[in-house]
Amino acid sequence: MRGLASVEALAGIGLEGDRYALGIGEFSTQPAVDRDITLIAAEELGRLAVSTGITLAASESRRNVTTRGVALNDLVGRRFRVGDVVLQGTRLCEPCTHLEAVTGKPLMRPLVHRAGLRAMILVGGTISVGDAIAAE
Repeated sequence: MRGLASVEALAGIGLEGDRYALGIGEFSTQPAVDRDITLIAAEELGRLAVSTGITLAASESRRNVTTRGVALNDLVGRRFRVGDVVLQGTRLCEPCTHLEAVTGKPLMRPLVHRAGLRAMILVGGTISVGDAIAAE
């Protein structure tokens, strides 16, 4: 995992270079229509540290985009934009045992319903740091 200033979002595929777009992610062999992009709120990472003492860097979360000031759970079932890219929120991105194994941190319980959002990329384009996020 590494931070980027910008990345190409490919409609129906994912983010250019991402493990799921390349078909090599841990769960790539399991059918799913909503692995195009995942988002997590920076506020939840901060809440995790304050409430449990567990620090989790954005890159450790294994989510593609870290947001600020956005109620991600409210975007389930809704279309929204990140800059010019149009996404469809599909479901919460719940924590899993794989995330715990990779990080070595007990994340399942404290991140239930707080670990981010899965979305499909409907209209591709470039996502850049600082892009506004807005519901359509």
